[in-house]
Amino acid sequence: MNLLIRLTKIPFINQLSLRTKLVTSFLLVVIVGGVLSSLIGTKLVGDTIVLQARHKVKHDLQTAWLVYNQTLSQIKDVVQLTASGRTIPDYLSAGRIKNLQEFLVQRRQEYGLDILTLTDARGRVLIRTRHPFLGGDDQSTDLFVQKAMKGERVAATVIVPPEELQKEGSDLAERAFILFVATPKAKKIGGDRETSGMMLKAAAPVFNEAQQLLGVLYGGILLNRNYEIVDKVRNLLYGESQYAGKEMGTATIFQGGVRISTNVRGEKGERAIGTLISDEVYEAVVEKGEPWLDRAFVVKDWYLTAYEPIRDIAGQIVGILYVGILEAPYTDLRNKVVYSFFGIGVLGVFLVLILSFFITTGIIRPLKNMVWATTKMAEGDFSMELPINSRDEIGQLAASFNHMLRRVKESHQALEEYGRTLEQKVEQRTEELKKIQAQLMQSEKLASLGRLASGVAHEINSPLTGILTFSHLLMRKLKDQPELQKELELIVRETTRVSTIVRGLLDFARESKPQKRPCYLNELITHTLSLVERQAAFQNIKIIKNLDPQLPVLLVDANQIQQVFMNILLNAADAMPGGGNLQVTSLYQPGDDFVQIIFTDTGCGIPAENLNKIFDPFFTTKADKKGTGLGLAVSYGIIERHRGHIEVQSAVGQGTTFIIKLPVQAGEEVSP
Repeated sequence: MNLLIRLTKIPFINQLSLRTKLVTSFLLVVIVGGVLSSLIGTKLVGDTIVLQARHKVKHDLQTAWLVYNQTLSQIKDVVQLTASGRTIPDYLSAGRIKNLQEFLVQRRQEYGLDILTLTDARGRVLIRTRHPFLGGDDQSTDLFVQKAMKGERVAATVIVPPEELQKEGSDLAERAFILFVATPKAKKIGGDRETSGMMLKAAAPVFNEAQQLLGVLYGGILLNRNYEIVDKVRNLLYGESQYAGKEMGTATIFQGGVRISTNVRGEKGERAIGTLISDEVYEAVVEKGEPWLDRAFVVKDWYLTAYEPIRDIAGQIVGILYVGILEAPYTDLRNKVVYSFFGIGVLGVFLVLILSFFITTGIIRPLKNMVWATTKMAEGDFSMELPINSRDEIGQLAASFNHMLRRVKESHQALEEYGRTLEQKVEQRTEELKKIQAQLMQSEKLASLGRLASGVAHEINSPLTGILTFSHLLMRKLKDQPELQKELELIVRETTRVSTIVRGLLDFARESKPQKRPCYLNELITHTLSLVERQAAFQNIKIIKNLDPQLPVLLVDANQIQQVFMNILLNAADAMPGGGNLQVTSLYQPGDDFVQIIFTDTGCGIPAENLNKIFDPFFTTKADKKGTGLGLAVSYGIIERHRGHIEVQSAVGQGTTFIIKLPVQAGEEVSP
């Protein structure tokens, strides 16, 4: 308005109509303001986009360090717990080196370590757990071993020479061998290959009960061509999102300036193992030890990147941890903003030129409506729409606002849907943890119930024996009194039933240690089937045997395992009173850790709500007075004590399948 007042004081302007003055004033304001706002807005938005991207990549690098250090901490915990246990000292004192080696091999494989090595108190290797299982060499000069021999527990990143890798495992030296791959802007590094390896390593001392040093246990994971850390970082931060066919985010572990673990892709889509870091990044991070937070050329694309040095136990820089976000989405967004600003500016000039001819009260009313609608939208109410009372520019503006409102509503709903999907993923992972927890609780519950059942059974058994004995005596004395005879027979029958339940309780509570001996499982299955197939309950049941002839010899307690088989077979017969098919299968794949025995019937099936209770003590779906509900609970305990697993799958009306998995290597000596 001040500009309009000043213009009215110019003689030439005074001769123009008010409409022309208004149009001219609005045009001047829009043109000047549009140009300035476009320039300033473009600069601010562009800088803001880049700044936000840098903040994100910096935060992403912190997340990558969390994953990296968590992996190192897990290795340290495994080594420390293994070293502090009683297994190693007990085996060493007994001279059972081979058994100790089997234990350490199993420990290494269980926790996904690449090496797990035991030295004596002077640093000489006693046991290695990877082919070719070399020993006898001196590791006392190793810094980790030295610190552990002083009683320290250490964990850090370390560079391992090829000859040491060869001792720890021939395949590790092959994994560490990497040929350099030339890429644009890459650092020129002497040589054409990397033969040493970069490892996350931990060491801990081993003491006996007198706190005398017996040796040192050290273990680690070779990072060369190990993609667990970088892929976990990428999945946590960026998921599977892509832009123009390229992954939005990447992570890399460098050994020196060479990529040894990465999800950066080359021209053919392969992991860019062996490619080299750019010269300027190498100078800043490796040579000067400074973090790098800027754009960098990575293999074949520009990324907004963050690099930080990885240091070994002595504080020397041995590698680099990197995360990066593809720069193209941000530059494209910045360009779109620039074009949008200028487009809006040009559009604004024409809109003002048109709208200035219709500056009336009709303009104020829609604007007030729009302010009201905007306030509602800010409060989260997306249900309202502006009334469109005309087809002019005001009406178009209202329509555009309504369209924008719908788009915002759709975006809001999409975000809510994403939130629900994220919750489902969290629920899925939580459900997996609950299943593991349920298995632990099942074992603890069975143990507690077993102790309780043992006490109760012993307390009940003695009175029952007295009742049963005196009932028989009374029956003999009262033969001439039929009415009392019937009552006594009822007492004997019910007391006998209770006695049967007590025996079941004692079997459940006993939890005797398996007496393991070599056993041909197929012969045990065949023998068990021969015991039941002539029983009346199996007369109308067709038994189908599918036994794998390649089954290895297992170390099991044949009597206990036969008890499990017998219980499942009898349950299958109860589920098929009118007859059906019962298939018994043994299965083993060479290299597997478990042998599988599968029992499948075509009986009535188990309702879904009962599946998670099927191994609970005293739970039964059989008719009254048939069974105690302890058979499957006892079977569950037997399989658990054999370090195996038992699972059940069932559908009502289709049948039930029990799957028993027994370990190929029991990890124990044969019982005498």
